Amino acid sequence: MNATCRDTKATTPEPLDTAQTKPMALADAVVKMLEDMGVRYAFGVSGGAIAPMWHALEQSSCIKVLHFRHEAGAAFAATEAYFASERPVAVFATTGPGITNALTGLLAARWEGAKVILISAATSAPQRGRWACQETSTYTMPSDGIFTSGQVFHYATTIESNKQLPEIYRRVALGLARPGGFTAHLSIPSNVQTSLVETSLPQVAVAFAPPAASEETIAKCAQLLSEGHFAIWVGFGARSAAAEIRQLAEITKAAVMCSPRGKGIFPEDHPQFVGVTGFSGHESVFQYMQQHRPLRVLVLGTRLGEFTSLWNPVMIPSRGFVHVDIDPEVPGVAYPSVETFAVHSEARVFVQALCKYLAVSTFTDRSKNECLPRPSGNILMQPTEGQVRPQLLMELIQRAIVEGSDATVMAESGNSFAWAIHLLRFTNSTRYRVTNGFGSMGHFVTGVVGAALARSGKAVAIVGDGAMLMNNEISTAVKYRIPAVWIVLNDGRYNICEQGMAYLGFKGADAAIPPTDFVRIAQGMGADGVRVERESEVQAALEKAMTATCPFVVDVVIDPTQIPPSESRNQSLILQQSSTIRQI
Repeated sequence: MNATCRDTKATTPEPLDTAQTKPMALADAVVKMLEDMGVRYAFGVSGGAIAPMWHALEQSSCIKVLHFRHEAGAAFAATEAYFASERPVAVFATTGPGITNALTGLLAARWEGAKVILISAATSAPQRGRWACQETSTYTMPSDGIFTSGQVFHYATTIESNKQLPEIYRRVALGLARPGGFTAHLSIPSNVQTSLVETSLPQVAVAFAPPAASEETIAKCAQLLSEGHFAIWVGFGARSAAAEIRQLAEITKAAVMCSPRGKGIFPEDHPQFVGVTGFSGHESVFQYMQQHRPLRVLVLGTRLGEFTSLWNPVMIPSRGFVHVDIDPEVPGVAYPSVETFAVHSEARVFVQALCKYLAVSTFTDRSKNECLPRPSGNILMQPTEGQVRPQLLMELIQRAIVEGSDATVMAESGNSFAWAIHLLRFTNSTRYRVTNGFGSMGHFVTGVVGAALARSGKAVAIVGDGAMLMNNEISTAVKYRIPAVWIVLNDGRYNICEQGMAYLGFKGADAAIPPTDFVRIAQGMGADGVRVERESEVQAALEKAMTATCPFVVDVVIDPTQIPPSESRNQSLILQQSSTIRQI
């Protein structure tokens, strides 16, 4: 990496050098802006209209450019590269379908809380309305939400003049410096990309202190939590507070549960951990809430949305929630009729302050949770010569990968993440990724490439055959020698759909997929792999995948009759589809 490139993970940009000795093309100025904001990767797909911008990115000594096979895959990979590196990541796309292809991945980035900047091309002003090839203008595409700030992008604009750059630089810098996620879209017409920059870019140095609760609020929280025994509900947004949450739990002897995305923030082998909530969660959580119902629940870093809570009334404590979030609009949304004391704060700052307060205060009722329900451990299964049971596969993944390596493990939407959420156990939040908010198929079959690249090591994606056929980036991993591993649950169907339809009472739904040999496909692209048809072959296949130096596919023929632990989600759907409004 060039000596001028910063190596820190901070997203606060350094000032741009305004002493330009010669005119600079706008595309080069945008790349310089990205460099100084800490961007080190740009993923995308090229095209004629984005050619000047793509060329400028390729000339950067700080930004590594990866050419993907699909824009959605590039955006998913950018999301996971952000979480692996804690640096903002750029995505580039050409006009028309290049932009619309990327939108699914960018919506996922928004939902996940990643920091991703889309750089796209637009049709030059003189050609608009004349049916230019892949015309991108208000004549052919909706502007709201794509080219304007809204529900997809926190900030979006079209650059029509280089004189806009100072304000754009300021807004993007502000967005990247704020706590939480940030998605931006800079649309640049082809002729503007090559125009010369006449305006000096400003020196912008931005720093944001994370939102913090007042001392009075901390005292009130301590009072509420000390009135009786309480539980801690941890979500993905509290991942930076893992050490502090453990300290708080051990000071107060509080039970701890986590969202499906929050696995590992609090160690799942800790005696105070009662289980994962929501989709594919643990029965031990319900046992705890029914047998040891806490007076209050301290919620940290989760919206308590459907996949985290299923809006189940069993999860309501007797006196309500103390809900902490960096977004002041989150507390109270999931359970609007339940008493909620809302705290606007970053989780780590809040828990640090609360621990200090409790350390000098009397905290009563510390012994009520001595015999907490615990998630049942995995049953040691004996391999058979039949199709692979997903339960045994997860048991062996736990041993060979979760416990036997430092690889990041990610699970794709569908039965893949149902089994992983329920059966895998983590003690470190940086080792595990699942997305069940936007929940797009294809997220991790492509995101695994971004994660492995950014962490300079193994990343393993547990995926279904449907997702693998929909959108994978094996070829990209081969080109750039990225050690990604795909473990494919190959059952010849969209099984979560087929099983879910049957559960909901809709018989005869056809979700079959023609038999596919993913190892042959992978080898045809230059990767390697092993096809597993019997349980006795699983262990050796996983070991070979983890020692491979190239992209590797483990194609596992699994038993499609095994029912995943997703019944609670199906029950939630039944209630939502009922003509009777459920009252919480």
